[in-house]
Amino acid sequence: MNATDRTPADLLSSALAADPGRPLVTFYDDATGERVELSVATFANWVAKTANLLQDELSAEPGDRVALLLPAHWQTAVWLLACASVGVVADMAGDPASADLVVSGPDAGSLAAARACSGARIALALRPLGGRFPEPPEGFADYAVEVPGQGDRFVPYAPVDPEEPALIVAGREFSGAEVVERARAEATGLGLTGPGARILSGLPYDTWEGLNAGLYGPLATGGSVVLCRNLDRLAADALDQRIETERVTATAR
Repeated sequence: MNATDRTPADLLSSALAADPGRPLVTFYDDATGERVELSVATFANWVAKTANLLQDELSAEPGDRVALLLPAHWQTAVWLLACASVGVVADMAGDPASADLVVSGPDAGSLAAARACSGARIALALRPLGGRFPEPPEGFADYAVEVPGQGDRFVPYAPVDPEEPALIVAGREFSGAEVVERARAEATGLGLTGPGARILSGLPYDTWEGLNAGLYGPLATGGSVVLCRNLDRLAADALDQRIETERVTATAR
């Protein structure tokens, strides 16, 4: 990664320029058996489309706050980087009532909470391969319907200021620069010792530690993540086999 990278979006741009074909996020859901692997290029394409959706279709502007009512999932990672690309604040598990937009997962509790948002509401089915809802929840746009037609390249209308708020998690606010700096500073402690490191994370995305292990740390160091949802359902011997098969070099769980 480049020393001049100041925002999470910068980190992704550098990763794309360096090696677009390498794996970046490998996602498992051990409740459904789903496995998805996204290269840097594929992940960046999802981010660009989502950022275009935010900026053009949803009229999000720098400084707006997006409440993300989502679990640790590859699509959540996409939304985090899309928010960083536009310059809006990604508020993990934030209060929808005071947010400008809300993005909800498919569970009834999240959808009910998301209805408190007076702005745009997006729902993610979180189905394998980014599948859509059989029937979208009333009052929500289906992400899987809206995002495919968006552009594959994204250019923000205004440059993103790295010193402006970019992330809120567990009540703590981070600027884009702070996300990058902290991810780099804590990389060694996670076992992310440089390019090629591969961390398996079963941590949720509702803490900085979970976000760092499950996205920002690998992105900041040229590594990759094996992101596991419902990891507690996996037997110990099966976990050992996954660690070996996926060539994992560090774990966070």
